[in-house]
Amino acid sequence: MTAPAKPLPHGPSPGDAPGAAGDALHRPVIAWFETHARDLPWRREDAGPWGVMVSEFMLQQTPVSRVLPVYEQWLARWPRPADLAKEAPGEAVRAWGRLGYPRRALRLHGAAVAITERHGGDVPTQHAQLLALPGIGEYTAAAVASFAYGQRHAVLDTNVRRVFARAVTGVQYPPNATTAAERKLARALLPEEEHTASRWAAASMELGALVCTARNEACERCPIAARCAWLAAGKPAHEGPARRGQTYAGTDRQVRGKLLAVLREAVAPVPQAALDRVWDEPVQRARALDGLVADGLVEPLRGGLYRLPLT
Repeated sequence: MTAPAKPLPHGPSPGDAPGAAGDALHRPVIAWFETHARDLPWRREDAGPWGVMVSEFMLQQTPVSRVLPVYEQWLARWPRPADLAKEAPGEAVRAWGRLGYPRRALRLHGAAVAITERHGGDVPTQHAQLLALPGIGEYTAAAVASFAYGQRHAVLDTNVRRVFARAVTGVQYPPNATTAAERKLARALLPEEEHTASRWAAASMELGALVCTARNEACERCPIAARCAWLAAGKPAHEGPARRGQTYAGTDRQVRGKLLAVLREAVAPVPQAALDRVWDEPVQRARALDGLVADGLVEPLRGGLYRLPLT
């Protein structure tokens, strides 16, 4: 296997930054962001920390275009964590609609309950407090602390990881799972000043979403093309493990989605027969329904009835 291209001599390496080398990336990327950032509702001042948190839950593995209408409806109905905490968790699943991965709705409801009970209804400001909330992992805690409170944290989503992989380490794609080396590099590249660090987190993420995309990257529009190790090496093809593709048609995920759609639209418990009609293959259908029950997304009742969870 060919070794990854080395970083350009005038670009940053994992051991550099914050300093002149890191600043060589920070300044152009943040300047580009100031001009080209999308006007998204969770970036507006009136979104507040709760709006930022809701967006981070919804945007996991889901494109912005699908999130926008659900996000707006969600915040209109539940403008504060306490508003959501008062509702049954099944209402969160219902409002989640067709965003996919509906366990995120239950986790967001659980976080709202914890925020209401532990923090007086205000999204906590400290990274450790955010990380202690149910359903929140390292990425979400860092993202909320950075984007909502302007703190200095390494925020590593797929877009950021791809930008760093190409610009700094000279490979087309990052590993399938985040590695310790990536975390070390992200920390090394963090600007020292808090406000600059939070802008860098948002800017590098936007660069990966709009320019340094997984396919059809627009290097001619990239503010750091002159410092990109991957571009300088001739954009060598990916040589690591095969990229995982996401399939949906015919999977248990699809069946789960169809079952949940029936329950979301129902105002009363749904009989087994109504669920049986959504998928012809009985073994897969039963497996999908059992999985929804095990995940707490569906509540079975006596008499072969099912509903979204009330507790």
